[in-house]
Amino acid sequence: MQHRHFLIHKPHGYLSQFIYEKKRHKKLLGELYDFPEGTMAIGRLDEDSEGLLLLTTDGMMSEIVRSKTVEKEYYAQVDGVITAEAIARLQTGVEIGFKGIRYTTKHCEAGILNELPDYIGEGRRIRDERHGPTSWLSITLTEGKFRQVRKMTAAVGFPTLRLVRVRVGTISLQNLKASAVREVEHFSLPGAL
Repeated sequence: MQHRHFLIHKPHGYLSQFIYEKKRHKKLLGELYDFPEGTMAIGRLDEDSEGLLLLTTDGMMSEIVRSKTVEKEYYAQVDGVITAEAIARLQTGVEIGFKGIRYTTKHCEAGILNELPDYIGEGRRIRDERHGPTSWLSITLTEGKFRQVRKMTAAVGFPTLRLVRVRVGTISLQNLKASAVREVEHFSLPGAL
């Protein structure tokens, strides 16, 4: 069987899945594109997060992408003007809760973003200036605990207001607007065929 692979810029408000069996209506990936049967999302972005999501009909790709050798880069808009001290704490690891236990995150790359690329787009309105300033940072991880970036920024005193994944390995969100889907021949990732 010839597998098919897709890049998608998941917009805010969509689940990273094709089936939702609870009674409440949720927006699903199948509403954005006519994907072939057997397509699955590799990794997840929660309903409130946006950005790059890889989809494939090849289940083996999921293990490669989720491995600790593949970096995932996020841009996070946070409440307040993030400090150099907070960035340093993120880089060295912070303690977060995961499955009822305390967990210290691994070293990561983090930095303040002074300018956002156009492809990020405006997104949904978070709030207006009356509620105080916000700032953006870049954070690159090789792990992916449940809501990890949100928990990390909150742990250093700057809760995440908007979260956009911009890169998985060498695959970038660049030039892919919100809701856009692009089929690719293969994923150029370490260990991928």
